Amino acid sequence: MKAVICKEFAPRAQLRIEEVPEPLVKPGQVVIRIEACGINFFDGLMVEGKYQTKPERPFTPGSEAAGTIIAVGDGVERLKVGARVLAFAGIGGYGEQVAVDAWKVFPIPAEMSFVEAAGFLITYATSHHALKDRAQIRPGETMLVLGAAGGVGLTAVELGKQMGARVIAAASSDEKLALCREYGADETINYSTEDLRQRLKELTDGQGVDVVYDPVGGNMTETAVRGLALFGRLLVIGFAAGDIPKIALNLLLLKQSALIGVFWGAYARSAPEKNAENIAELMDWFAKGKLRPHISAEYPLDRFAEALDVVMERTVKGKVVLVTGNSGHSKEGVPA
Repeated sequence: MKAVICKEFAPRAQLRIEEVPEPLVKPGQVVIRIEACGINFFDGLMVEGKYQTKPERPFTPGSEAAGTIIAVGDGVERLKVGARVLAFAGIGGYGEQVAVDAWKVFPIPAEMSFVEAAGFLITYATSHHALKDRAQIRPGETMLVLGAAGGVGLTAVELGKQMGARVIAAASSDEKLALCREYGADETINYSTEDLRQRLKELTDGQGVDVVYDPVGGNMTETAVRGLALFGRLLVIGFAAGDIPKIALNLLLLKQSALIGVFWGAYARSAPEKNAENIAELMDWFAKGKLRPHISAEYPLDRFAEALDVVMERTVKGKVVLVTGNSGHSKEGVPA
């Protein structure tokens, strides 16, 4: 089978597609014939050795995959051959097949396509866990989303509205903010042309926001902390800007606010039953038409480098998905 191979931690331009053996199913695992795989920012960090987890080399990047189960290992009862599923693979998604521990695999509703499924799990599960479990957001609270048109940011906008919050979306262009409004944003801030701190004051009558969803980091994080309301919470999702900010703790003391780390992958491993309940709730919302993943573009597997570049360069809105061609339905890098 074909798969993208990372032999050493190095610039992502050194990744290559190679012929590799098909995976063998082990006890507690399933093998999935991959139809589509989501591209994530941390995929690029991982192959360059800059991510918090460093797989043994060689490995195939790609943490979320969708497809059909073709083999079931001993001890697996919940999943059957032929089931349509999505998976939190960790690695292995940029290929034609992957073996995954069964607890990381979830059936998808009939209404969900493989492409939608491939762009669903990590972004929605991260935002759902962040808002529900970590921030414990309440109806009527005001939330600021930084990087709001990106993969996780847009799901935070959508889920924030689903959970009853007033959502302020902040992004770097008017085009991105128009998409955020389509997904439910009540107010928008273009931080390329507007002063983020001043606009937050204006939009909250000087009270600040209750929750900040921050997948960006960099110099905007401190501005967002200063924009928190009394007892506000800033969710640390990631550092797409490349810089990990240093925050003066007196800013938290004065407003009795909190910085809260969010690492959905670690949560899923430590609390698989609760995580499964959260995923089931998301699937129910999707089946009822309450969620609609935004897939910006689909690329065939042999154009993985181009797909990864647009994600790493932060030019994309929503999600980018690799399509293996197993179903013959790839769209060659055009908007989905």
